[in-house]
Amino acid sequence: MKKLNVLLMVVGLILLLAIAGCGGDASSDGSAASGDDENKSLVIAQASDLTTMDPQNSLSTTGDRVFRNMFSRLFYWDKNMELQTEAAESYEQLDDTTWTFNLKEGMTFHNGDPVTAEDVKFSLERVMTDDTLKEYSYFQQISEVNVLDELQVEIITDGPMPTLLNVLAKSGSDIMPKNYFEEVGLEEFQKNPIGSGPYKYVEWLRDDKVVLEPYTDYFGGEPKWEKVTVRSIPESSTRVGEILTGGVDLATDIPPNEWERIEGESSVKLVDGESTRVSLLMVRTTEGSVTADPRVREAIDLAIDQQAIVDALFRGTAVPVRSRVPEGVFGSNPDLYDTRVFDIEKAKELLAEAGYADGVEITFTASKGRYPLDGEVAELITAMLGEVGIKVNLKLLESSAFIDDYNSKANEELLMIGLADGLLDASYSLVHYTKERAAGQTDYYNEEVEELFHEAGRNLDMEERSKQYQRIQEIVAEERPHIFLFQQGSDYAIRENVEFTPNLNEVILFDDISKN
Repeated sequence: MKKLNVLLMVVGLILLLAIAGCGGDASSDGSAASGDDENKSLVIAQASDLTTMDPQNSLSTTGDRVFRNMFSRLFYWDKNMELQTEAAESYEQLDDTTWTFNLKEGMTFHNGDPVTAEDVKFSLERVMTDDTLKEYSYFQQISEVNVLDELQVEIITDGPMPTLLNVLAKSGSDIMPKNYFEEVGLEEFQKNPIGSGPYKYVEWLRDDKVVLEPYTDYFGGEPKWEKVTVRSIPESSTRVGEILTGGVDLATDIPPNEWERIEGESSVKLVDGESTRVSLLMVRTTEGSVTADPRVREAIDLAIDQQAIVDALFRGTAVPVRSRVPEGVFGSNPDLYDTRVFDIEKAKELLAEAGYADGVEITFTASKGRYPLDGEVAELITAMLGEVGIKVNLKLLESSAFIDDYNSKANEELLMIGLADGLLDASYSLVHYTKERAAGQTDYYNEEVEELFHEAGRNLDMEERSKQYQRIQEIVAEERPHIFLFQQGSDYAIRENVEFTPNLNEVILFDDISKN
């Protein structure tokens, strides 16, 4: 433990030096000072770029922040995290499996084409049937989408589906323009995407920025901003530098080591928010891998002191957990929140039982700059595993390379990632432990988990359904296809003239932001 204590001290010193040393190194791209009226343009900085302009093939919060303002859905989550109708005017549930939805009149896409029931059918059927799309698995309970008339659509599920309205509000349910998409194809669509949201596409410069402008015929009223720029700035010190110098109006993902720079300036404010994001280690259970042995997985879990990580790096804005389902989401297990199983001696014993008394070597992949202090967290975990005899080959990758590794399922024994819950329902998180979803990434399979997950997905008894999800979490906590670290808070920096209240799902609706 002596080496680890030294490392914790060194990390603290590095963070203090970072606070002191990066006050004036930021450089703006000029977006906020381009000659536009300052109060009519909005510039947002986030930690990573989009990976695609296809809203049905993206599971990232950074992508959803843009898509949620470009595309409409039948429903949305309001400021109080309550479901509200968006493109839907009204709806009715006819029986356990049949729903009808009436669309609002006068909706148009950014090219002027009307939004119709045909577009809703096309959009849902695309994500229901194309298994290459990242959103595919969340729409599998929808079996039919039928057009009843121009503004009325019928959705039939393949059994009771308690999460249907949540699904119709989440990423992937974006209403796509059927005629335009079929005319130009996916490749051209991504060069000039068209939705029916309040803001329309202008340009996307990869690893730099997305620029949007208002759609003046938006059915929800005239948008607030004449121009919105969403910049990708992976380095937290640079994001903070930009907010301090006026290059951006709002910056996301502000880590605690940057707080003093913000708190010491009257021109900016720090805004604390909650999030559903859980930081975790994906663990290969694939036959032939070192971590296929449950004793090795348990040893890794026992070797990691989550509370020490939280205390050293996050100043009370993260909580140790042993579940992928975050607090605040339906079906979360309170017994697995704010808890850990840290035990170095037992970890060593388990490794010896597994035949690794002299140590074992693993590869650990993590991002640097995608999440607050992710590189520092990875380095602490590496040191902690070293304390019990696990030699770690640490691969720290910048955000886009990391996502490529993750999406291609190229991860080896361990991969650290932060995952949020876009459905606000345990089914969203727990789908990771189904055989189909785990294939090629963790390769986890448990018959009881599989059965419970599919039963809960049909269960209209919400109390019983919650218990089913809690039981899945108990099993996963013991079998460890994921090893959980902490549930993160979400911290933002805003200019003093900006008003902004964060949402639990971390989505940013541009018109909910104001400037004085």
